[in-house]
Amino acid sequence: MNNRLTIRIGSHSMAFAAADPKAVNGIVYEPYTAKSGISMAANLREAFTKSPLLGQGFTLVQVLLDSPALMVPIDEFHEEDIEKLYQHAFSSSQEAGDRKQELIMHRVLPELNVVAVFCVNKDLKLVIDDHFTDSIFIPLTQPVWTHLHQRSFTGSRQKLYAYFHDKKMELFAFTQNRFKYVNTFHTARAHDALYFILYVWKQLGFNHETDELHLAGTMPEEKWLTEHLHIYLQRVFVINPTADFGNLPAARIKNMPYDLMALYYKS
Repeated sequence: MNNRLTIRIGSHSMAFAAADPKAVNGIVYEPYTAKSGISMAANLREAFTKSPLLGQGFTLVQVLLDSPALMVPIDEFHEEDIEKLYQHAFSSSQEAGDRKQELIMHRVLPELNVVAVFCVNKDLKLVIDDHFTDSIFIPLTQPVWTHLHQRSFTGSRQKLYAYFHDKKMELFAFTQNRFKYVNTFHTARAHDALYFILYVWKQLGFNHETDELHLAGTMPEEKWLTEHLHIYLQRVFVINPTADFGNLPAARIKNMPYDLMALYYKS
């Protein structure tokens, strides 16, 4: 096993993974049941006393963090402004919370000509720093953005992508080497997902006969949602991870999130 651990921190869930050539699918994947009554930092601290994978003595970690992300074009990015911009962008958001307890971070995504600005809870970062000598924090959906951006060059049709995770849906589209659109919606119900997809589709001016909608992740009421999308859009596709990642062994791991698959596909 190499010395790099991956920790996935969702809104209400947690999971750990590490590449291991001796494992059946080349990756050890360990979901962890987070307690709802305590913070994610407290959950992670407790997980270190219970998780077999966390007890392996890793010193390096990459953390996929489900945190609201602000996209800033690279040519307009100034690090000294990001805290003010981020607080302004999410000041009225349900995720805003107490900004005094958050540390603003950013990741440069040169292939998309953008900088993703996001936040990490200070207590959570302290737990990470206490257990690892080197850590990298990235937005949870970053591996999905990168992977589907490459897919967007296939064919000439415009494509809208919907990634479902943690009772949310992230909608995004690309134009050449940049985002054309990106936003996150709370979609515990399929009816909400249908409404937001069709609203954004119309907002972007996509053609219901020729352009494409691609769905990935854990959808609410998948059968109902896809059937009703087909009423309005002719070209709707559900991404099959096994086919999408070229029979990547990790794609066969039960209940492994699509974002983790995308991360290890690029590793």
